[in-house]
Amino acid sequence: MPTTTATPTVLYCRDPLNERRADAHFAAEARQLRAVGGTALLVDHDALLAGDPERAVARVPEGTGAVWYRGWMLPARRYAELDAALRVRGAELVVTPEAYRRAHELPGWYGTFAGLTPVSGWLPTAPGEVPDPRRLAALAAGLPPGAAVVKDYVKSRKHEWAEACYVPDLADPAALHRVVARFVELQDEFLAGGVVLRAFETFVAPQAAAAEVRVWWRDGAARLVTAHPDSAVAEVPEPDLEPVRAAVEALGCPFVTTDLALRADGAWRVVEVGDGQVSDLHREADLTAFVQLLTTGQALLRTPSASGTTPA
Repeated sequence: MPTTTATPTVLYCRDPLNERRADAHFAAEARQLRAVGGTALLVDHDALLAGDPERAVARVPEGTGAVWYRGWMLPARRYAELDAALRVRGAELVVTPEAYRRAHELPGWYGTFAGLTPVSGWLPTAPGEVPDPRRLAALAAGLPPGAAVVKDYVKSRKHEWAEACYVPDLADPAALHRVVARFVELQDEFLAGGVVLRAFETFVAPQAAAAEVRVWWRDGAARLVTAHPDSAVAEVPEPDLEPVRAAVEALGCPFVTTDLALRADGAWRVVEVGDGQVSDLHREADLTAFVQLLTTGQALLRTPSASGTTPA
């Protein structure tokens, strides 16, 4: 069933220094939402992370009803606590805790996107726990030979590429253990779910366009295509969305992002899947189009392509 509402209510993370103001990162979006008739309410992200959801939602009025969350990432269990605290106040998240976990964590979406994304394997791991070399070797045995990328269920440390992300050869157990150990160390308490190994694939950047694009899906339909937030340019190429569309529909989550990159052989590959509520926008993305997506979920909206035209 579509999840659109005429005047949606969205929960934004508040400014840590001012409980009456949205965090600066989301302030412009919240203003645009109000300008088109939506309601922007504030929640305390720090309180959520600290395990105090009742304090976090103290400014949400009783009987608010269905709400979206748009803010910083939350561990799946904290998101479930947010939903429970809202229900006590007569509100509930449009994206259920189950749907959030399915889109947010790699083990939830990987099977649905198999064939569209690099071969992966994972080990449930507590923060600070480094799997021993034997377990890592067994995990690596399930991947194609060659290089791999290390991440957790949600994030990688690609900015520490050589020391905590990239493994040149899975057949080198010492190197694999070293990179995983450094990754676990740097993630510290924020390690999400466990250690993931992903087969390394070579991607290419289309001329004058973002090397990675983010596709925003509402109710199984692509609504907006933007550059990945880390991209230095805002122009986007035209990815082939048909194979991805079927996987998004099968995933069955109301608000999803897929990050796509062009492999050297010309195939578009799914690099990451996420819950749209906690997915960031590129700094030059069309904020009006994004808020229209959030409020109506109707029109198929696209950012300008690399050629400077706006596809229909």
